[in-house]
Amino acid sequence: MFFKFRKSGSVLKKAFNNWWSRNPSRESSVIAYNAIFSLPGLLVVIVTVAGYFFGADIVNHRLHSSIAKAMGEDTAVQIEQMIVFASRSRDSIWATILGIITIIVGATGVFVQLQKSLNIIWEVKASVKKSGVWLFIRTRLFSFGLIMSIGFLLLISLVISALLAAAGDWIKLHWSESLMWLFNILNFLASMGIITVLFAMMFRILPDAKIKWRYVWIGALVTALLFELGETLLGLYFGKASPGSGYGAAGSVILILIWTTYSSMIVFFGAEFTKAYSDIHFGNVPANDVAVKDKGRVV
Repeated sequence: MFFKFRKSGSVLKKAFNNWWSRNPSRESSVIAYNAIFSLPGLLVVIVTVAGYFFGADIVNHRLHSSIAKAMGEDTAVQIEQMIVFASRSRDSIWATILGIITIIVGATGVFVQLQKSLNIIWEVKASVKKSGVWLFIRTRLFSFGLIMSIGFLLLISLVISALLAAAGDWIKLHWSESLMWLFNILNFLASMGIITVLFAMMFRILPDAKIKWRYVWIGALVTALLFELGETLLGLYFGKASPGSGYGAAGSVILILIWTTYSSMIVFFGAEFTKAYSDIHFGNVPANDVAVKDKGRVV
């Protein structure tokens, strides 16, 4: 059997206790702070990758719709302006090169911080003998590769959305709108599948630990389910309470910080669940070739 569901109560208990003991709100706040500075570059790279195949306008529209659904129309417009400003052309070749480097470094910053947090969860740290410039470059390359993968997943998402939209139109034309529930289920499953793959890649690639895929998939699925639930609840909260309204022009930034903080807490719980599942069913996971075990790290 690919997944082992026995001892699920022990897995959940261990995951929650470890998650709570590591002060998830503090770790998530650090991620949210870094995300503010990484967001423009991150979105520029994603839009560029997916836009190469579908066109920037279509990708921007999809991105705008997703952000508006999660954080509101005003925040979506603000983020769209960030992307335009970050991707504007420079006057000289050197300014362009410097701009590209700045975008890449900025885009990878949040993933570098996320890697540090995941390393704490997996109780590993970079080896002193192998740290330095090479480790910095390696970390940035891994982070950039993950960003490129996100762009590819967005591309797949656009293809699936187009196919489902066509299927929905066909159902309306040839059958009945009462069958649209099937379309909605397929749309949800497609979204869940893409998000699960994204979290699986994140949990497998970022930590400096030798985590096997069979440990990762169930944790990624649990994280995706919690993420979808959390996104729905946050959307309702933003719509009813308008927590950014009291901050004027900075309201959109506040919403981004709140959304990123709570989303990061979900990701960290998913990582703790993955580790607890691994520890209980398969034993401890060793560090990779650039890291060592560090069981003393708690927070």
